[in-house]
Amino acid sequence: MVTDNPNTDPAFTAPASAAPPSRAPGTPDLLTLTDIRKAFPAVVANDDVSLSIKSAEIHALLGENGAGKSTLVKMIYGVLQPDSGDMLWEGEPVHLTGPSDARKHGIGMVFQHFSLFEALTVAENIELALPSPGEGGPSRADLPDLIREVSRKYGLPLEPERVVHDLSVGERQRIEIVRCLLQEPKLLIMDEPTSVLTPQEAEQLFETLRRLSAEGCAILYISHKLQEIRDLCEVATVLRGGKVVAHCDPRTESTQSLARMMIGAAPKPPDRDGAKSLGPVRFEIRDLSQPALSAFGVALKNIDLKLHGGEIVGVAGVAGNGQNELMAALIGEVRGDRADAILIDDRPFGRIGPRRRRVAGACFVPEERMGHATAPDMSLAENSLLSASRRMKLARSGWIDSAKRDGFTTEVIEQFNVKTRGTAAEARSLSGGNLQKFAVGREIAQKPSILIVNQPTWGVDAGSAAAIQQALLALAADGAAVLAISQDLDELFAISDRIAVMADGRLSEAVETAKLTVEEIGLMMGGHLEQAEAARA
Repeated sequence: MVTDNPNTDPAFTAPASAAPPSRAPGTPDLLTLTDIRKAFPAVVANDDVSLSIKSAEIHALLGENGAGKSTLVKMIYGVLQPDSGDMLWEGEPVHLTGPSDARKHGIGMVFQHFSLFEALTVAENIELALPSPGEGGPSRADLPDLIREVSRKYGLPLEPERVVHDLSVGERQRIEIVRCLLQEPKLLIMDEPTSVLTPQEAEQLFETLRRLSAEGCAILYISHKLQEIRDLCEVATVLRGGKVVAHCDPRTESTQSLARMMIGAAPKPPDRDGAKSLGPVRFEIRDLSQPALSAFGVALKNIDLKLHGGEIVGVAGVAGNGQNELMAALIGEVRGDRADAILIDDRPFGRIGPRRRRVAGACFVPEERMGHATAPDMSLAENSLLSASRRMKLARSGWIDSAKRDGFTTEVIEQFNVKTRGTAAEARSLSGGNLQKFAVGREIAQKPSILIVNQPTWGVDAGSAAAIQQALLALAADGAAVLAISQDLDELFAISDRIAVMADGRLSEAVETAKLTVEEIGLMMGGHLEQAEAARA
């Protein structure tokens, strides 16, 4: 155990709800791992990892991107098989042959990369993970009401009839959580569950997890948000380079000491320059109105925004308020009726698609990194070609310059510390955080004059988040106009010169960050744009 840490915050007191529940003496641990090892070509993901989880315990698994967390929990869930080591479930040796076997034992998992079929409804996706009615599962007719009941009980609103393709990332996260809760697990594994949730949604999730713990369910919780770990968890196991480097009680640690255990040093916050002079307007949105992407989406309503060279404008908002529709319009995936609704360097691009917008100097990072920002089955080098071929001259006259393509990809990997076996690695083989670093880094490395990024640091560790934020600040300092859509208010306050709020398809005025408070943004995020603007006036 880590004890007598000089960096422990003496003022911190764990909330009463986080106190460990009582357990009967002599009860075996729910899960025990001993010397678990898993290797892939060119990398040892887990190197003799040992840990124990008790019933009703909320146990954190910490580590920077690529430390081996996802590989370890995939073995616990039966997705992968360990090369060596022992696993005990309730004191008995167990060999999990797959996720269905894990679920039969009482293990549920909420994946960081969602395992959902986009063409199916919420109810159909949930039904696939449940036992059939003949095996004790709910009937198809009863399932929608059951989903509504559980989602209301735990504050995770879902409509069973909606098609997954039409949902935001935050809404898809709710499906994964509700699907696990319907299985009544003994151990619930959560991999970055709050990365796309607002602070209010996250707090509701914490209350759900505390209630589940009080009912006897153990939680294995992965997060890079260290204050969450301190608030929620009673035990933490820390991985670095695939090895266990510490076991501790996170409630007696500071975020700085936890970060030092993870990465060997406290992450440096982004360094912002003082006063800056803005350049001309590089990107402008004029009275943009577009219909919703689906029957359950949100229409865009009279959106106006100007982006100057040299500034970062942040867009805050709760998921599902039109961010997806806005991003599709800005990328050019959905084109409007008016050419002058989108202007790049004062030239109309409202009816022009993504390729020509990229030629004009714009780069984009969509919210969903697996499948939208990157093609999962293609290599990193091939994914570089998809967005950078013209700007970085990776192909000419129909011929691919393999050396240049691989060199550019290597530059992205090295500059953004992407942990991978090389440029030939498939995108799906990367951990979520490393894939995020690659997707963002690939666009920044092209040195665009305009960058539009949705959830720039989703699922990355504190050190990597600071590095991405610093890269965005550096890009703006070089004269680029940056638009960052994020649900992380701390992030927006750290990097943005101005902040606007998206609510019900409308975008508020972008206000200088120094003149805004979290309370004002919260009021606007609740849909009260006029009241907040009147109060500020």
